[in-house]
Amino acid sequence: MCGIIGYSGHRPAVPLVLEGLEHLEYRGYDSAGVGYDLNNELMVVRAKGKLKNLSEKFQGERNALTVTCAIGHTRWATHGAPEERNAHPHLSNSKRLAIVHNGIIENYLEIREELSQKGYHFASDTDSEVLINLIEDMLSQECDLLHALAAALKKAHGAYAICVLDREDPQRLYAARLAAPLIFGQGIGENFIASDIPAFLAYTRDVVFLEDGDILVADSDSYQLWKSSDLTPIQRPVQQIQWSMQAAQKGGYRHFMLKEIFEQPKVISDALSGRFEGSRVLLSELDALPVPKRLHIIACGTSFHAGLWGQHLLEDWARIPVQVEIASEFRYKERLLLNPDQDIVLVISQSGETADTLAALRMANEIGVPTLGLCNVLGSSVAREAGAVLYTQAGPEISVASTKAMTSQMIMLACLALYYGYRSGNLGVDECLQNIDRLQRLPLMLETALPEMHSTARLLARKFSQSKSFFYLGRGHCFSLALEGALKLKELSYIHAEGYAAGEMKHGPIALIDPTFPTFVLAPHDVLYEKIKSNIVEIQSRQGQIIVLTDAESDLHGVDIWRIPSLEGPLGAFLILPCLQLFSYEVADYLGKDVDQPRNLAKSVTVE
Repeated sequence: MCGIIGYSGHRPAVPLVLEGLEHLEYRGYDSAGVGYDLNNELMVVRAKGKLKNLSEKFQGERNALTVTCAIGHTRWATHGAPEERNAHPHLSNSKRLAIVHNGIIENYLEIREELSQKGYHFASDTDSEVLINLIEDMLSQECDLLHALAAALKKAHGAYAICVLDREDPQRLYAARLAAPLIFGQGIGENFIASDIPAFLAYTRDVVFLEDGDILVADSDSYQLWKSSDLTPIQRPVQQIQWSMQAAQKGGYRHFMLKEIFEQPKVISDALSGRFEGSRVLLSELDALPVPKRLHIIACGTSFHAGLWGQHLLEDWARIPVQVEIASEFRYKERLLLNPDQDIVLVISQSGETADTLAALRMANEIGVPTLGLCNVLGSSVAREAGAVLYTQAGPEISVASTKAMTSQMIMLACLALYYGYRSGNLGVDECLQNIDRLQRLPLMLETALPEMHSTARLLARKFSQSKSFFYLGRGHCFSLALEGALKLKELSYIHAEGYAAGEMKHGPIALIDPTFPTFVLAPHDVLYEKIKSNIVEIQSRQGQIIVLTDAESDLHGVDIWRIPSLEGPLGAFLILPCLQLFSYEVADYLGKDVDQPRNLAKSVTVE
């Protein structure tokens, strides 16, 4: 969940590491630090809060500019409060070793007690400081740091991505991963280790994705990989990243989130590129898999909402029963619910590293159920471990609150529904062609509509920004969008919001309606339009304020009408979703919130 960067090369390492940490700010953090060797002494500089607080500590420190190897970290608190003493890097008791660590060592209390009995002391509340002292303890028993690291990792249970610096060999970096992302960047006369590609993308596009159980040792000119279990040397392919650092910059927009909302027409176009041939959807990645008798969609957060939306299309167009479940619940359910001969498990994760989603994927793989991954990151754990993978082609998403990632997931789910529907014979040629035409018209429709959507969102945000709570109501496929609209408002503005299936309103929630409790109603002109109008009247009779997002020529009075272009059928969701995103964005921006890095949130949730 946090950010890691390590560098060994020919450049001043501290400024480069600070720059890399800036490119990882989107992951969310509450403190930061840098570690390096200076004259055979490990130096650790840490600060609570934003990176500017850390950078200020280096002002006038010219000696720090001479080092060419360093490690850095942005921390999101798990063990211990967000204080400077808990920030990374952490030093071992002898100050020979320094570590930066993402993840959780589940048995750290047991290890801490064992080390305390040996005389070790601890200056922080973190599991990470326990881990570096465990490595140091193993170093007294093993022949070198590589063997000590492998021995310590066998004893430590949980999830980790680590980078270790050794005072005795200060130009060399030691790294390892298990259930947390870590990537090696190969340069010329310089090498990088990071938790995500933007940390070093300005310097190299050649990367190696470490896999679970890998240990990597690198200096400026070389690197080697081993399996931590037995220290067998291994090789991983070097892959080239196609997107540039420019794609990860704001490009003149006030925030990354706004930029990424306005990138959605291109995201749709890119996701659809090369996917159609007449009435057929081309998903060659799935040709070797059978059409499932039942599909399980497993995801978290926004990806879960995308899965709920996709359920409607898959059941309607492909006639496949679909069960959509939250990954953190599914992973602990009875495994007999899965049938290897009839089911397929589809996991959705923007990063491809979401801990609970990965656990569900691995559970399905153990049982022998065919698995399909839907993710955005080449070489991610989901991409490597699923039986087949569909990439969403969304490009880098920097803002913590997901926008274009959900759009790209929904596009691929729509393609999946058309693919299965056509392949199974449940969807006719004419209906396939109609929906393909609608998909292909979407990029231009959305690009044309976005500026006016933004203007309307800004006006409504000013009116409703002082609200303390919000309802979001939808029916059919719009129920999942109501959930996502409420989630976005909570994430960005910290205003309490709840998404509901509109028919459920009278079964309890209607008790909350009063003049200070507004409702955001999703009301596309479909077969459920008259039903949702009845819900609106019920709210009006209780003096509730209402925003109605619709493509219909409405005769409603006493509500704020937000009219959008019309696209028949559930694909109209691609014109509804950006409005929800823009409204939440504008409310949060007007209230002065940190839009790209909301409090307490991290971009990729890599711990349970």
